[in-house]
Formats: sequence, C-alpha cells, structure tokens
Amino acid sequence: MEIMKTSPLLASVVPANPTVPVIIVGGGLAGCECALVLASLGIASTLVEMKPHRLSPAHHDTRLAELVCSNSLRADTPDMAVGLLKEELRALGSPLMAAADATRVPAGKALAVDRALFSDHITSRIEAEPLITLVRQEISSLEDPLLADALLAGGRVILATGPLTAETLSADLARTTGAEHLFFYDAIAPIVAMDSVNMDVAWWASRYNPEEKDYCNCPLDEAQYHAFLEALQGARVVPCREFEEEKHFEGCLPIETMAARGPLTLAHGPMKPVGLPDPRTGKEPFAVVQLRPETLDKSSCNLVGFQTKLAYPEQERVFRMIPGLEQAEFLRLGSMHRNTFVNAPAVLGPDFSLLARPGVHLAGQISGVEGYVESMGHGHLTALAVAAALAGKSLPAAPPECMLGALAVHLATPAKSFQPSNVHFGLTPALGRKAPKARRKLLYAERSRTAFARWKETLMQTE
Repeated sequence: MEIMKTSPLLASVVPANPTVPVIIVGGGLAGCECALVLASLGIASTLVEMKPHRLSPAHHDTRLAELVCSNSLRADTPDMAVGLLKEELRALGSPLMAAADATRVPAGKALAVDRALFSDHITSRIEAEPLITLVRQEISSLEDPLLADALLAGGRVILATGPLTAETLSADLARTTGAEHLFFYDAIAPIVAMDSVNMDVAWWASRYNPEEKDYCNCPLDEAQYHAFLEALQGARVVPCREFEEEKHFEGCLPIETMAARGPLTLAHGPMKPVGLPDPRTGKEPFAVVQLRPETLDKSSCNLVGFQTKLAYPEQERVFRMIPGLEQAEFLRLGSMHRNTFVNAPAVLGPDFSLLARPGVHLAGQISGVEGYVESMGHGHLTALAVAAALAGKSLPAAPPECMLGALAVHLATPAKSFQPSNVHFGLTPALGRKAPKARRKLLYAERSRTAFARWKETLMQTE
C-alpha cells in the first residue's frame, strides 16, 4: 500500500526555497490530494480540517478523505472518460488514486473502495508526512488570522472545503466573489447488512457476466415493481430548509425524483434488469435492485442508485418492499446534503485562484467539478498550479482533449447557468469526423492519451 512519494514532474517550476506558507482548508479528497502532491514536490503546507470540532450533516467520523456518498469511484475502463481520468492521475503519481487502488473492493468494471480503509490510509499518510502540518480547527472567514498571515507573507491559500462548506465560510466566499451561491443536492444511498438479506431470493452476479459475483441482485416482478413505485411516490420526504433552493445534479437524482418522471423510468434506469437473468428461472426479471459491496468481505452493501431524501421511517418501510430486503438491517439510511460551488467561469482565473482575492485558490467540488475522481484530479491540478505560482511561473495548461484539461475548460467556459459537471467526452473538443458510437469512444480515448502524454512531457522538461 505504498504511495508514490516523490513526483518526477515539475522539475522546472518547484521553488528553489519553498518556505512561504501554504494553507489548505479542508481535509477531503481535493485537500488531501493537494497537500500530498505539494509534499512530493518538497513544498510544506498546513492542512486545516474542522473535524472533530464540527461535523457536517453528512459526515460521520473524524478521519480525513471521508467518502460520504457511494464507495464507488465509477468506471475503471479506458473507454470511459472517468476511466481515462484515473489513468492520467495514476501517470502523475496521484497519492489518492494509489490509495484507492490499494483499498479497492470487487465492483466489476468499476473502481470501488473499502471506505474505512481508504480514509484510514489517507489519514495515516497525512499524519506521517513531515511536510504536512495537520491542524484541527474551523475556518469561518477568509480573514481568519491563519489565512491572512499566510497571504501577507506572500504565501497561498487553497480552499478545498467541498460541497458541504460551512455556512459561515460560504457566506464570506459569496461576499468576496460578489456572486450568488448556487445550490444543488447530492443524495446518499442506504447501506444494508448483508447477513439480513434473503439470499433465497437475491443472488450474486455482475451485469452480463454471471460468473463475476460483484453485485447482489434483488428481483421484482411487474406487480412488485408497480407496488414499490406507488409506495415510493407516496412516501414522505424531508423538506428543504427555508434558505435552500432545490437544484439537483442530473447524475445524482434522488430515487423518488427519478420515479416521478414516469412509471418505467426506474425500470430503464437504476432498476434495469438487462444482463441479469435470475439463475432460478433463467429469465430476466421485470426490474432489479443491485447492491454493491461496501467492504472487502461483502458484509455490507449500498443500494445502487437509491440516493434519497425520504424520511428515515419511510425509507425502512418502502425499501423493505424490495424482495430479499424484507428483513433488511439498515446500517445507514439515505440523506440529502447541500452542495456549494462558485460560478467558476466568472470568479476563477486560469490557476483556479479567485479574481477578487489573488493568492486564494479553489480546489475540488467547490470550484464546480463533480465527483470523487474529479475532485482528486482538480486537487492535483491546483497543487501543481500553486507550486508553479510559488516559483513565479505558470503551469502549462492541460490540453482540452485530455480529461484533466477538459475539467479545466469546463471551469473556464462561461454559461448562462453554470452547473457542476462530472468528466465526460462532451467536455472535450468535437472529433471532427463521423464514427459509430463504440468507435467514437475509442477515438476520444486515443486522442486523449496522445494529448496527455505531450502535456506530461512538457511538465517534466527542465530549463
């Protein structure tokens, strides 16, 4: 479980005397990636995390790099944009990608991790790193003395406070940028104890590959599906608070919101049965609920795609209607949390620093990227940009054809209503040629790899 400690990159931009202070606020994925990448370049930093003094509504423990939603980092295949992003991060020696690889659990073609081992891994690595000082306190303002003193000394501040940025700091950030906050709501899926699942009904298999036992599948016939749908649509949800405006990220809609779009939306979405024949009948059910392992021993699983804002008692009542889950023990119930991000094209510069506050950079989801791997990737880019800035230089821009470059372009592209985004091929320039869908993915991947390789070579050049 060794993590690459010394980066071969940026030999030409590392400061000769990197003694100016760098303060990173937020011990999530982006913040930890920033701190460890800077350390690999010989740059010391102070990582400030508000836990355990204050926990957000979605956090549960005091460890760093806590995964509060799914334990999946999504596809790990090169024909998918997020798979290519993982490739790029591995090539750059990303500490968090190395930790994810070291703590992965079976998940078919996806990369999923044991979230406790993953957080333990990163926390131990941060605590053991001599170039990182971990401070446990809450930062409520950009005028906090720790930040102000660092900027006065010519240092840098990196805000990596994530989608659950505390309201006081969010309000100060809004005042600084002069922009309105934009909100949407990620949803957390429930987790069940697998020894409470009726395996006389459910079975282990991966989609299109019954030999792989990476997912537990709960089948529904047509009558069961429509009964479940009716109960789901009639269940009580937790209302938004007065100051919250309900805006959902399209890729993480609550299950009840998806259900309201039409009676077969779920059967063609998170509950689609294709490629999952019931081994007892040899036929595909009308619908299937998949459970994905949370731990290596498969003792607990989350309900895939079942992020929700149903009230807790309603979750237990409705989700126990799923065949196989009649006696399910819920280790964690789903919940909603606010996601805060800035209008990046209007308020951030090319190095992800605030135009209104030079020296203050944003990293991760607060900048407008969406997803675990995207947060790692943007954290890595921000760390490289800060290292370059400390040397009085600019980081060569990642080309828009590669996945890191596509994320940077998204954050720089003005939009009437800027919204966070996962990485996808649609963020990259058009291919400029026609090709079948399957072939297009390969063409995007080939172009991305070529562009990334050229950029990486540029980073490694010395003056």
